[in-house]
Amino acid sequence: MRDEDLSRVFEYIGGIIRTEGSIPFAVGGVCDHIHILTTLPKTVTMSDFVRAIKAKSSKWLKTLDVYYESFQWQEGYGAFSVSPSLMGRTKKYIFGQAEHHKTKSYHDEYCETLNAYGIEYDERYTFGD
Repeated sequence: MRDEDLSRVFEYIGGIIRTEGSIPFAVGGVCDHIHILTTLPKTVTMSDFVRAIKAKSSKWLKTLDVYYESFQWQEGYGAFSVSPSLMGRTKKYIFGQAEHHKTKSYHDEYCETLNAYGIEYDERYTFGD
């Protein structure tokens, strides 16, 4: 994704989240990944919610420019719950992605998070697509 399109993409994804019946507290990231802080609709599974966000945003992105003609999100995603007491800190983290990833790669940070929470994973599948 191009840097110059990121803010429009984040705004559009926020709209999708509202349409799906949720609250987009923060949508941000960098060209190779995004973070979303939102509520999960009570009547929708996490996988269906993420699928809707990806499908609708991908379809819209393809209308922006020929550059996105073959755009597709990666197949997987990660989802973590956030304590209400950490909402402010999490928003700051999401909105500071560009600065944050100047010192630590997404790959390294994601692995550190999984390890910190004792989540077993296989890098061949976690980062395969």
